Order: sequence, then C-alpha cells, then structure tokens
Amino acid sequence: MGLSSFFKTLFGSAKETTNELIEKAETTIEETKVSTQPYIEKAEAFVDETVDKIKETASPHIEKAETFIDETVDKIKETASPHIEKAEIFIDETVDKIKETTTPYIEKAEELLNDAKAKGSEAINNLKEKADSDEDDVEPKKI
Repeated sequence: MGLSSFFKTLFGSAKETTNELIEKAETTIEETKVSTQPYIEKAEAFVDETVDKIKETASPHIEKAETFIDETVDKIKETASPHIEKAEIFIDETVDKIKETTTPYIEKAEELLNDAKAKGSEAINNLKEKADSDEDDVEPKKI
C-alpha cells in the first residue's frame, strides 16, 4: 500500500498544481484585460482622431475639385453655346434657301400636273361623247 499512497500523493499534488496554474492563468488573463483596456481605448481614440484629420484634410480638396468641375462645365457651356447657335442659324438658313430654290420647281410641277389632269379629263370626256354618238348612229341589225 505504500506504493499506491505514493502515487496518489504524487498525482494528487500534480492535479492541485495544475488547478493552481489554471487559476493563475485566468487571473493573469483578467489582469491583462484590465491593464490593456486603457491602451485599447487610446488606440480607438487615435483611430477616430486620424479619421477626423483625414476628413478635414480631404474636405478642401474635394471642395476644390467640385468647384473645378463646375467651372469646367460652365466654360464648356459658354464655349459650345455660340457654336450651337451658329449651327442652328446655318440649318435655318439652309432650309430657307432650299425652300426658295425648290418653290418655283414645285409650282411648275403642280401646274404641269393640273394641265395633264385637265387634258386627261377632256380626252376622257371626248371619248365618252364619241362613244355615245357612235351608239346613236349605229342601227340595230335585223336577223
């Protein structure tokens, strides 16, 4: 029995030692959490401050870019506007010239069509009259 009590004592003390180490580790972890909390808070504050500084630094550049873009758009409008107006005037003048140039030809074509219509109607009427008069002149044949 001496041997079994020796092993019980040996392993029992190892178990106690392990439990003590686990408790010390848990305590150390808790102490570490508590001791590092101020550093974590400082890091969070530093990140927040850095983000704010970046926003402050970038804001004027963003505003300048917006202003530059607005000015560029205005300049493009100013530059393009006269060209657009000139193009509109050119198109209007061209349409007017085409109307002036083609009007006599259109009128002449209308006259020719009206004359052809009148002559065609006259010819048809003459043919009808001739056909009617030919019917009156023809005597029916007796069989």
